[in-house]
Amino acid sequence: MARPHYKRTGSEPEPEPRDAPIPVVLPHVVMDIAPDGRMTVTVDGTPYEPEPFAPAWRREDFARILDQLTSQHRSPLRVEVREANGTTFTDIITPSTRRRPQPEPAPAPPPSRRVMPELVTLHGEGFVPGEDVGIAIVIAHGDAGPDGTMRALLTAEQAAASPTREVVLLGRVSGTLTIGHPA
Repeated sequence: MARPHYKRTGSEPEPEPRDAPIPVVLPHVVMDIAPDGRMTVTVDGTPYEPEPFAPAWRREDFARILDQLTSQHRSPLRVEVREANGTTFTDIITPSTRRRPQPEPAPAPPPSRRVMPELVTLHGEGFVPGEDVGIAIVIAHGDAGPDGTMRALLTAEQAAASPTREVVLLGRVSGTLTIGHPA
């Protein structure tokens, strides 16, 4: 059986030929590491800063930053790490395909006995309108050392219980406030 032959008529436009393929562009992440371990991060030339009131990026934040950026961009990243000694490392980092296991849902109580959670409130004043205000639950107390420094030691479970992974240190006498992510 012969195959039909089709011919374009003059009314149909010819497809435009592609002279060159469209280039694939990956977000370009540059991490400059200072001799003391501090790190500056840019994405396509734009500074990528830590959250407000969080400490400056450090070498230890490398994996967390890359996880955040691959999640935000949902694509591979071209990463360039520039060390203080002049060496440079370049790689393509792909988003993780790991899925966090979902906790098994607790069985729901019978509809006639559904219990609403008890809510409590705390009211504070003196904040700047629109200001981001952290909410922290105190799980322990510690004493500052003789030089005025404080080192909080937490178990991995205590740190994991915080959805933001932030820890707040508040001096009750001095009013000193430190917010950070435990290493």
